[in-house]
Amino acid sequence: MKLISIGIFLVSLLVHYILKFKLNRYANTQLRSGLTGAQVAAKMLHDYGIEDVKITATQGHLTDHYNPLNKTVNLSESVFNGSNAGAVAVAAHECGHAVQHAKGYAFLKVRSAMAPLFSFTSRYMMWIILIGILLVRTTLIPLTIGIGLFSITTLFAFITLPVEFDASRRALAWINQQGVVSSQEYAIAKDALWWAAMTYVLAALGSLAELLHLMSMLNRRRD
Repeated sequence: MKLISIGIFLVSLLVHYILKFKLNRYANTQLRSGLTGAQVAAKMLHDYGIEDVKITATQGHLTDHYNPLNKTVNLSESVFNGSNAGAVAVAAHECGHAVQHAKGYAFLKVRSAMAPLFSFTSRYMMWIILIGILLVRTTLIPLTIGIGLFSITTLFAFITLPVEFDASRRALAWINQQGVVSSQEYAIAKDALWWAAMTYVLAALGSLAELLHLMSMLNRRRD
């Protein structure tokens, strides 16, 4: 199981690299409409009647996200100012989360409710697991607690999957229906979002594999 975890981790690094490579390559192809990511985001929110969400530019690369707490679509500068199919895809995807929020999408509700617990567990989980491994010959309590916390982060990763896939579905449907992109640009946007989705899939699988590895370790000590 440990080898599977390592394999998934290595594949995740490869997929992340491919995503960055594709977005950088797509950035060199200007959108036919000339719209920027920020303009597309504003148009999509307007079309859905969402007037209470703010669009902001954030520093960094692949830092794009929607914050349901303060209702902000946060776009990296390359997406905010970019006028290419990749930037449009990412901007529309983040607005897809805003649409989910406005419509009360169930999985987003669950994910948002779990976010504080996920933040807490991810902060202390690895330290507790490390202590558990060091003390495994003396007591199994710390390792058991650590595995319990790790299971929460794994569940969070899997709940994230339908949220991300649904946001991409909404984004692609909207940009296609509104004629924001040409057929060729639509293919690029779909490809960019597919690779982005794969990073979440591999993260969830990697978390599950590591959880099973830790559970196997615990069961061996119990036997």
